[in-house]
Amino acid sequence: MGSKNKLVILSLAVVLLLSSACQQSSDMALVTEVIDGDTIVIKGGYHVRYIGIDAPESGEFYYMEAKQANEDLVAGEKVRLESDISDKDSYGRLLRYVYVDDSFVNAEMVSRGCAWAIAYPPDVKYQVYLEAVENEARQTKRGFWR
Repeated sequence: MGSKNKLVILSLAVVLLLSSACQQSSDMALVTEVIDGDTIVIKGGYHVRYIGIDAPESGEFYYMEAKQANEDLVAGEKVRLESDISDKDSYGRLLRYVYVDDSFVNAEMVSRGCAWAIAYPPDVKYQVYLEAVENEARQTKRGFWR
């Protein structure tokens, strides 16, 4: 697939993503702690796990970089949380898509090469978009794809 086609697909995905996001109910919350590249704590002590991505865990390659990238994006910020099908995971964490203003944090972590796009059915609303973002990060050798 040529670069122009990829750009068109990504552009369409963004438009669909934004239009869909505008129709979803969401909550605002203050981030009080960043656990790692895909998990945060919000005011009230609730743990939030980002849907559709997976980041390195403590002790794994690129863990510190992924955690730092997430901190740079959300630490101390008021975030918008959007749900999909499941409310919580087996650990009791809220499962959410996370936004700071107009920035889709889940996708930004993947774009920076700090997380992988991983489907966790049934929560796959933006999975095609996240996978396209991962392909772009791989091709441009960002983050752990270097």
